[in-house]
Amino acid sequence: MKVAVLGAGHVGPVIARLALAAGYPVAIAGSGDPARIEMITSFLAPGAVPRSAADAVADADLVVLAIPWHRFATVDPALFAGKVVVDAMNHWPPAAEPLGTSEEVARRLVGAQVVKTLNHIAYQDMEPPSGRAVGLAGDSPAALDVVAEFLSRIGFEPVRVGSLADGRLLEPGSPVFGTFTKELS
Repeated sequence: MKVAVLGAGHVGPVIARLALAAGYPVAIAGSGDPARIEMITSFLAPGAVPRSAADAVADADLVVLAIPWHRFATVDPALFAGKVVVDAMNHWPPAAEPLGTSEEVARRLVGAQVVKTLNHIAYQDMEPPSGRAVGLAGDSPAALDVVAEFLSRIGFEPVRVGSLADGRLLEPGSPVFGTFTKELS
């Protein structure tokens, strides 16, 4: 399975490193020319291939959105049709919107299978995963299976929390945001 990580800030390179260590081929994209993130990638996710977002998504089976929420409006929704998409984004500060981020992502990325996960654990706490439990939420059983397998292979213990609407439990301001640990598994 080919993985594309959109986001070369804090979270993206950590997820890329974990995926590479688990044997996945990984492309990583920032917000501009891939040459701008070559040095970052070589240090923070050696082995990940810097690509444009469009090229990374086109070749991927699984796409991880690890970009700032305000940049999500700039992605081309057509690129994601037929893809399993991990929403690792958060509203900062939490928005008083009726839908969670993943519901908004699914609404915009028509044809994608969206799963909410990896947003509720701080990037500095992702390594080593060592069986740390992470929540995941989604409406597609097949996509949940794909993402649960991915999470297991990169070292986490996936805990299904329900539908995309239930994914709000994993967002800032909820009682479980930041609380998934090995002890809760």
